[in-house]
Amino acid sequence: MKAKALRDLTREELLQKLAETEKELFGLRVKKSSAQLEKPDRIRLARRDIARIRTLLNETKGA
Repeated sequence: MKAKALRDLTREELLQKLAETEKELFGLRVKKSSAQLEKPDRIRLARRDIARIRTLLNETKGA
């Protein structure tokens, strides 16, 4: 997800999106360990999404 789209979300929505993305990442890791993962690049994208969301949460924490 793009950072521009994430900036339009409220803090609560960002926290919800963070939880969903972390859950998705966990599922992807489980699939990878059992050799059922079809798109391995999705793990990297999920990690980047988590980093983007956490960055925005830290920016709004100071404001």
